[in-house]
Amino acid sequence: MHGDFTTWLAAWRQGDLSARDRLVDAVYPELRAIAQRQLGGERAGHTLQATALVNEAYLRLGGLDRIEWQDRVHFVHMAARVMREVLVDHARRRAAHKRDGGERVSLTGLELADGSDGDIDVAALDGALAALERIDADKARIVELRYFGGLTIEETAEALGSSPATVKRHWQVARAWLFEALADQR
Repeated sequence: MHGDFTTWLAAWRQGDLSARDRLVDAVYPELRAIAQRQLGGERAGHTLQATALVNEAYLRLGGLDRIEWQDRVHFVHMAARVMREVLVDHARRRAAHKRDGGERVSLTGLELADGSDGDIDVAALDGALAALERIDADKARIVELRYFGGLTIEETAEALGSSPATVKRHWQVARAWLFEALADQR
């Protein structure tokens, strides 16, 4: 399938929308698993379901016709980024309707030093990630790939062309930075 994936990416780049559809069909189980991981950390009663998250991400990915897709990892990274955007947009819409704030997400993938996990407003997390991206885009990308994309240290290293040891070190620093930035949210 890896060869098919590359072929479909190239065909989509040339405007073949059926190739885009085959590609998304091929990675749908992976996208759904990412969505379930994302929503698994959400508070009980979250109003967005995994299928809706994947479907919304699919619609937004379909509008990204000008991206120079590189490979499967790049595609999954972009899907993770789009899912992050969908979650943030959803949280903002909910916050606009509720006086007490928006959706909250548990950062179990970003364990605190004391072993607990945080319960963070998803819009605040997005803001903190945007700030981290301005300071250190590589660390922000690692968080996006690991937390939002569900990639392992090794997969993240491969995606970034880095060593697993470097990714692990940057992941630890990025988690610490995020928890400091989000300290008032816990």
